[in-house]
Amino acid sequence: MPSAPSHPPRTRVLVVDDDQLLCAGLAAILRTTDDLEVVAAVHDGDQVLGAVDAHRPEVVLLDIRMPRLDGISVARLLATRPGAPRVVMMTTFDSEDTVLQALSAGAVGFLLKTADPRHIIDAVRSAAVGDSPLSPASARSLVRLVGPGSRAELLAEAGRRAELLTERERGVAARVGRGLTNTQIAREMHVGEATVKSHLAEVQRKWGCANRTQVAVLADRAGLTQEG
Repeated sequence: MPSAPSHPPRTRVLVVDDDQLLCAGLAAILRTTDDLEVVAAVHDGDQVLGAVDAHRPEVVLLDIRMPRLDGISVARLLATRPGAPRVVMMTTFDSEDTVLQALSAGAVGFLLKTADPRHIIDAVRSAAVGDSPLSPASARSLVRLVGPGSRAELLAEAGRRAELLTERERGVAARVGRGLTNTQIAREMHVGEATVKSHLAEVQRKWGCANRTQVAVLADRAGLTQEG
C-alpha cells in the first residue's frame, strides 16, 4: 500500500502588533500559504517572551511601536537567548535611523506594513532560511551606509578612522552608535548639549559622514559601542 506523501515542516511564525485588526490581517496573509504556520498573535511587546516560550516560533514578525514595550527592546531581549527566533521588524515609516536601530537590536529584516502581501510572505520565508529581507528603501539606505569592500576591509577602515578622534569625540561617537540622543549623551558625559553637538560635528568632519546614522554605523564597526 503506497505511503502518504510527506510534506516539509512549516515555518512557525509569531505575529506581534498592537493594532489588532492589522495583526489579524497579517496572520491571514501568512495563512494563505502552505509552508507558513501562524502559531500565535499578541498585541504588545511584554507578551512576546511568553509567547516565544509557549509556541517556539522560528520567525517573529514584530511591530516597532507598541504601548508598553517597543519592538526594539523586544528584539534586544530575544537576541540574548540561545536559539532565538529570527526577527523581522515592521513599521509604518522607513528611515535610516529606524533601520539602523532595528538591525542593531538583532532584527534580520525590516519591512513596511504597507508592503505587498507577497513581499511580506517572501520576507518571512527569507528570514526563515537565514537571509535578511529589507524594504527597497531600507536596502538603499544600507548600501549607502555600508559601501563596497569586504567585512575585514570595512572593519580595518573603521578602526583607522577611530584613531583620528580625541577621547571626548570617541565617547560621543560610541554613544551615538548605541542609539543615544544628544540629551542622553550630555547627561552621561556630564557636559552640555552644545558640547555634544560640537564633538559630533567634528566626528562627522573627520569621518566624512553626512549624518549621525553614518557615524553610528562606523562607531559600531570600529568597536566603539563596546566602550564606556
